Amino acid sequence: MSTDVLPTPPESDCVKTKLDSSKNQTEQLKPSFDKGEAPKHMSKRQMKKLMRQKQWEDQRELRKQKRKERRQRRKLERQSHLESNSDGHDRKRFRSEAVPSPLRLIVDCSFDNLMVSKDIKKLHKQIQRCYAENRRASHPVQYYLTSHGGQLKKIMDENDKGWVNWKDIHIKPEHYSELMKKEDLIYLTSDSPNILKELDESKAYVIGGLVDHNHHKGITYRQASEHGIHHAQLPLGDFVKMNSRKVLAVNHVFEIVLEYLETRDWQEAFFSILPQRKGAVPADKVCENSSHGHASNRAKEEEESDSSAEENTENVLDPTQKGEGPDRVDSTYPKQ
Repeated sequence: MSTDVLPTPPESDCVKTKLDSSKNQTEQLKPSFDKGEAPKHMSKRQMKKLMRQKQWEDQRELRKQKRKERRQRRKLERQSHLESNSDGHDRKRFRSEAVPSPLRLIVDCSFDNLMVSKDIKKLHKQIQRCYAENRRASHPVQYYLTSHGGQLKKIMDENDKGWVNWKDIHIKPEHYSELMKKEDLIYLTSDSPNILKELDESKAYVIGGLVDHNHHKGITYRQASEHGIHHAQLPLGDFVKMNSRKVLAVNHVFEIVLEYLETRDWQEAFFSILPQRKGAVPADKVCENSSHGHASNRAKEEEESDSSAEENTENVLDPTQKGEGPDRVDSTYPKQ
């Protein structure tokens, strides 16, 4: 059998020729596009493709300018952060300035079997966010991950191998009830009838590590009740009116607690952390608008009732007038 290398088939030359001709065609057609004329021998798809290509080339300088502005803006932001850090007004402080809180904040990861892989990955990102925020907080809490294992541990091993070197965090495979005294535990759940007014820094607060898109409503409340531990919800309804349900992501609850420890103001903590998509507005403003709306509605109703009374008075029949007795009233109905 011959082992000679076969010559390159002539098709490759054809392909090269086609590519060159396509490029030349684009260059030749540019003047007609500049004049606003479309070549007649070209299909709509080809025309759109060439127009997109021309638009991309025309906006090259604009894109370059935008990138330059973006770099400049980031540089200014970094400088302002450094200045605010030096003044002590920024939330991001040097680690040496932090005053740790004895409060224990636990993310309960015992819901591993109730989530699909996509939701486990979201939980992992939320846990990372909690860790980062706690590391730069002015009053970092004692951060615990409990019931750590299963899918979550596998995903963390695959995507974030550095988690084993995390500092100032307690990652435990045990359930939180095995690590803490029952009387110290308070489960934070939006389904609890108890409203949390203050944070007791001698307690251990539990956040349900669950991303379920409302498939398992009330599960954290039921679990707290089954384990016989105290439960409560953040005083969200006292300070905030939202367009959506009062269910927050793990990192949002975590960050609100951190913010409250710094400011001791629930309203400020809520509004500095809640994302804009929640449509949060101060509850007192809603009350004012509501009372104002009710007052204006009452005034409007009174005005309408007065005007309708005047109309009725004008439409009352005067039997003393000629031809305006009972016969006129009957004339408004169809004749029998």
